Amino acid sequence: MRKAQPVCPIFHTICKENEGLAMGVPIFSIFSEIYLQYIENTKFYDVLIKSQIEDYFRYVDYILIIYKESKTNIHDVLDAFNSTVPNLSFTLEEEAKHKINFLDVTIPGNEHSLNFSIYRKPSFTDTIIPNDSCHPREHNLNPTSTQMEYEKLKQIVDNIK
Repeated sequence: MRKAQPVCPIFHTICKENEGLAMGVPIFSIFSEIYLQYIENTKFYDVLIKSQIEDYFRYVDYILIIYKESKTNIHDVLDAFNSTVPNLSFTLEEEAKHKINFLDVTIPGNEHSLNFSIYRKPSFTDTIIPNDSCHPREHNLNPTSTQMEYEKLKQIVDNIK
């Protein structure tokens, strides 16, 4: 039986993964999720309790932490996360102009109510692929289904306000 080895196209050499998991292999996303849940439940839990974190949310590799500045030094939490798992590197994005973007949602920093809006990157053009273009059919249909999901989410946000 022959074993497949990844070859680096630039240097024409065999590549070897020294640590971590190779990106793009479907089963490795499951392994990554299991590993992150293990780290959260064994290592991060104590840091979150000790730092008096109000809420902790994670989606894949994006983490949102809600805390009171009077009780928590978020830079100490960041240092604790980075020292707990040296193979992972955590970064910090703090609230700017009393709001923060998490995934595709803008969350304003308000203690008394929950409001949010859809976040679009500054490079967002709101341009869709013309239906008569030579793109694969699923690419042509995707903007329509995405727009329908956006409208549903917008209605939910409007109803909450």
